[in-house]
Amino acid sequence: MPDLVEFADASDGTMYVVTAASGGTRAGCLVEYASPCSIDPPYFVAWLSTANRTYDVARDARYLTVHVLGREQRDLAELFGGQTGDAVDKFAEIAWRAGREGSPVLSDVRSWFTGRIERVLPGGDHVGFVLLPVEHADPGAEPPPAPLRHRHVQGLEAGHASGEQRDGDSDLVRMDGRGPGH
Repeated sequence: MPDLVEFADASDGTMYVVTAASGGTRAGCLVEYASPCSIDPPYFVAWLSTANRTYDVARDARYLTVHVLGREQRDLAELFGGQTGDAVDKFAEIAWRAGREGSPVLSDVRSWFTGRIERVLPGGDHVGFVLLPVEHADPGAEPPPAPLRHRHVQGLEAGHASGEQRDGDSDLVRMDGRGPGH
């Protein structure tokens, strides 16, 4: 089977932090596989690794918050991509506030939106969360900073092994518009 690593390098995708909260637990992870996927309605899909604690929390959440990291925010990429929430409280040392149903909004990220989970789609070792935006950052007077890209985080050691599986139901698919676990 062909490997898409070279394609990913060539596309140089934007890096996001996706956060979730459910049942009093919060989580967040670094995500590259994400994009708008519909104009009307304005859906966005964020693909979360099933090896991720954030995936476990997102399965029971109704909302996720997607943050576009600025080029100068590699430290946030290292925190959310290089640490595992199984061992570290990623929110302990950063400024954030609770957004819709507790979904963390990172205070130092200028471009973000919170989306209601409309569908959950299987995709191998990742699961796509299709989001309908319900709240977003105030765009402000100045343009947003240039985004952090794939090339800026190459060499970052992931907080979990690629392809690693966690306990739990990794085949969950909800198509009823209520989000997983609801």
